[in-house]
Amino acid sequence: MALLCAAGSAHADQRINIGRSVEGRPIVAFKSGPRDAPLEVLVVGAIHGDETAGMRIARRLIQAAPMQRVRLFVVPTINPDGVAAGTRGNAHGVDLNRNFPYQWRPLAGGEYSGPRPLSEPEAWGAYGFIYLIRPDVTIWLHQPFGLVDRPDGNPFAAQRFSQLIGLPFRRLQGPYPGSASRWQTHAFPWSTAFVVELPRQVKGALVRRGATAVRTLAAELASPGLTPSAPAL
Repeated sequence: MALLCAAGSAHADQRINIGRSVEGRPIVAFKSGPRDAPLEVLVVGAIHGDETAGMRIARRLIQAAPMQRVRLFVVPTINPDGVAAGTRGNAHGVDLNRNFPYQWRPLAGGEYSGPRPLSEPEAWGAYGFIYLIRPDVTIWLHQPFGLVDRPDGNPFAAQRFSQLIGLPFRRLQGPYPGSASRWQTHAFPWSTAFVVELPRQVKGALVRRGATAVRTLAAELASPGLTPSAPAL
């Protein structure tokens, strides 16, 4: 993919291979910031191959200068086969956002959840990577509803992000079994993971605002006296 190649050539020392897709495409994360930063943030640009606007935000984050108090990890997509094909699911037709362990159940059709939790190499790679880095904040970028989903648990970071990006803050009607963000919320209750639904049509101004919102939120949370484990969050 052009996005990964361009970003990788600019930040070769920051590139981490976290797995491969069904068809053998690399799944890549890019890291920046000091190893001992008080805050670790993960941004995933796309999990559904037909929702790629978040990858444009990911590109801007990868190309931006490192932040002093933030360790930032950016994964342009965990579904490179779906992106290449323009499909929601991976090459097996599995909706990767229904393939994570929390409340997984068999689903068919457009939200086919696979034969079992973590059956897909893409979901397994993301699962292992998240367990390895244990981010304090994770932002999963989707389309097309144009809102920030109110997550389970403390809503502070998600609500602040909605203010920064200028999208309404409200709860998506679930239950969304096997979703990545809700698995994280329950696997790591001290952290926060939430979904940002970009609108169907995303202009350059929103891409720039989205990248700025990530960095502003991270800077605020990493400021002395305020961390994701603090009561304010």
